[in-house]
Amino acid sequence: MKSDIEIAQETTLKPIAAIAANAGIEERYLELYGTYKAKVDYKYLRDNDAKADGKLVLVTAITPTPAGEGKTTTTVGLADGLRKIGKSAIVALREPSLGPVFGVKGGAAGGGYAQVVPMEDINLHFTGDMHAIGAANNLLAALIDNHIYQGNALGIDPRRITLHRCVDMNDRQLRFIVDGLRGKANGTPREDAYDITVASEVMAILCLASDLDDLKQRLSSIVLGYTYSGEPVRAAQLNAAGAMAALLKDALKPNLVQTLEHTPAFVHGGPFANIAHGCNSVMATRLALKLGDYVVTEAGFGADLGAEKFLDIKCRMARLKPAAVVIVATARALKHHGGAKKADLTTENLAALEKGLPNLLQHVKNITQVYGLPAVVAVNRFPQDSDAELALIEKRCQTLGVNVALSEVWAKGGAGGMALAHEVARLCAQPSNFQYSYELSTSIVEKIEAIAKKIYHAGAVSILPAAKKQIHDLEKLGFGDLPVCMAKTQYSFSDNEKLLGAPSGFTLTVKEAKVSAGAGFIVALTGDIMTMPGLPPVPAAEKIDIDSTGKISGLF
Repeated sequence: MKSDIEIAQETTLKPIAAIAANAGIEERYLELYGTYKAKVDYKYLRDNDAKADGKLVLVTAITPTPAGEGKTTTTVGLADGLRKIGKSAIVALREPSLGPVFGVKGGAAGGGYAQVVPMEDINLHFTGDMHAIGAANNLLAALIDNHIYQGNALGIDPRRITLHRCVDMNDRQLRFIVDGLRGKANGTPREDAYDITVASEVMAILCLASDLDDLKQRLSSIVLGYTYSGEPVRAAQLNAAGAMAALLKDALKPNLVQTLEHTPAFVHGGPFANIAHGCNSVMATRLALKLGDYVVTEAGFGADLGAEKFLDIKCRMARLKPAAVVIVATARALKHHGGAKKADLTTENLAALEKGLPNLLQHVKNITQVYGLPAVVAVNRFPQDSDAELALIEKRCQTLGVNVALSEVWAKGGAGGMALAHEVARLCAQPSNFQYSYELSTSIVEKIEAIAKKIYHAGAVSILPAAKKQIHDLEKLGFGDLPVCMAKTQYSFSDNEKLLGAPSGFTLTVKEAKVSAGAGFIVALTGDIMTMPGLPPVPAAEKIDIDSTGKISGLF
């Protein structure tokens, strides 16, 4: 069996200028990064504002398991499938972070015959967006500590600096550090921390900004810390936004690549969904909507995280309205949720499948009943799946009025996604009653409780004393009307990653609340969530290599 990278390397790519021309992008908007990558100038949106938008299709998934679900693969294959049935389709994805690429998860360019390419470039540096975001973030960090060193006219309390430095790598050693040591000339000693770049507020800002002016305004609004008297200090007070925006001016432009079947693909922005809001950039989504009749996009992890934030945060801010939602599942992942061991997932086990199905059904009900959106379940089919297992999944989904489409895009590319494409096109033609899971006018606590009870199905929310005070202070400072971005484990509906399936009645514990004023949301941290992941015992980096000709191997 060929690996993902072998399949990608055997494919003959078209020059990206040809892909852009076929999508309707004029040469004057295109900035080439070699032969197969390009950025599209955001001026295209300004010049084509009157053009009608296509239909927006969100691809999400069940709660992830070690068995894998194939959400990105399905997203790519669906876009190819739509083109196979004669539709004009474009795909919009997040950029991979180097942390997961070298850690546990691997790359994020799809798989098998449903990939975006060049997959090596996309997974490794790409067009430099991640580095630009890290540089802008760390410039602000440097300005903060320089301001304190130069006399601290703003009265910034070094104990209450909330902006962390960042690096796009899983490095647990940097989670908590002490810097500014070895004398006065080297700064003011203080406790500090690093986040992974994709968890930084600058990443969230880049992905939610509507244009360059909006980017600057959002950067100016970053609350970097508090004074000794408890007043928030913003990046604007350090005159940082202009220089930060200068570093980000090219990173803000969406990246254009292609699928193995030459479907245009925007790959831009990559906030984590278990920490940040987990969606590709607003700029890329809007560009795609102007260019295709159907835009297929994804949100990170399960629907309780990525889809919730896509709908309650991104769609609200960007005034987007999805036409349909695809919920990806596999029989083996559902058996895992039903208690089957990883080694036994390829064996037929209807009892474990029956026990695990409530996880899928809860996600389906959230999408159709809480958000009022039409949905289809895409079962990512594996050769070991039995007909009886597939029939059981279909039967249980139909009790909720939702159809199931088998997806075989990993093995067959777009041809394996045609059944799903037909169902998605049918759903997009239907009216929907899209609504959010909460209103902005409610309090921060009420918004947290709405997400916890409506989406996670918690019985109660426990807000620890420190978080209560933080929420009180945030509302007092005027941040109470912002949406909430939950930081929670991706492996469970609850804040306990060991609770598989569809737990209910549990107590969700909020440990900390902070404002990302530039991004425009409140972050509520639950459980043991960390903003800087660590590497596993055997990192994926150990298997990645390059030969004397420059050919890369080991990426997946």
